Amino acid sequence: MNASPAQPTLRRLRGADDLDLVADEWGDPDQPPVLLLHGGGQNRHAWIATASKLVDAGFYVLSVDARGHGDSEWDTHARYDMDDMGRDVHALLELFDTPPAVVGASMGGMAAITAQGQAGARQLWSSVTLVDVTPRVEIDGAARIVAFMTANPNGFDDLAQAAGVISAYNPHRPASTRTDGLRRVLRQSEDGRWRWRWDPKFMSSKAEVMLGPRHAAEARMQDMATRLLAAAANIAVPTLLVRGGLSDLVSDDTVAEFKGAVPHAEFVDVSHAGHMVAGDDNDAFAAAIIAFLRATLSD
Repeated sequence: MNASPAQPTLRRLRGADDLDLVADEWGDPDQPPVLLLHGGGQNRHAWIATASKLVDAGFYVLSVDARGHGDSEWDTHARYDMDDMGRDVHALLELFDTPPAVVGASMGGMAAITAQGQAGARQLWSSVTLVDVTPRVEIDGAARIVAFMTANPNGFDDLAQAAGVISAYNPHRPASTRTDGLRRVLRQSEDGRWRWRWDPKFMSSKAEVMLGPRHAAEARMQDMATRLLAAAANIAVPTLLVRGGLSDLVSDDTVAEFKGAVPHAEFVDVSHAGHMVAGDDNDAFAAAIIAFLRATLSD
């Protein structure tokens, strides 16, 4: 099942709860493995540039659509809590002969931490890279993401309208005049409207809490932070935290708190990048994680 950097192989996998998951396989399986886990509302295509660079650097890459995202199956029971994502990660780990390095962005990073917490002291990974996520995130940044993801429940008239909404959400990123790439994150419904490639039920409970009374949102965030910090304390392998310099989700305080739980963690700030670090400055991002991964192989 080898694949060239320019043309990954499509794989259909089985996650927890017997859900079908879709993945792209990049490179030679005999090379050191890397598992890429995307953020909420994204899909495996968010990693295309990163995966290509990783293969060029001598790694084998598996990039997976999370349940309810991209081309993976939607869960009719709406099991989209972090524990569910963690169970899918454990199912994916069965595909590897040796523990892979994991690179998790936002939701993907939380899923990786959750899976490690579910495993206790048994180490799941050869290394962990978290992309603009810490166990505790800034509540205003989280609420902004939830508001964006739930703002257009009826979809968009066309791709140009969607591009305008995305551009307004990411004002630091130069506006693109091309919309073809949006077909990777939007699909056209039978009514002709374009809707996100993720299950709306994924956001239902999150929106109810995060966009409701602030005290309820703070309580939920505190509960999540407590659980994820305890899970992160189990990580004993090399760890890297990559933050977007313009991020409103990860702050100096949340970085310090994470490093208190994982004292050996390294930290890189990618200036001029927001929450979607890999998309905002992929050259800087990929260079940082490749240097880290190479260092872990030489240790």
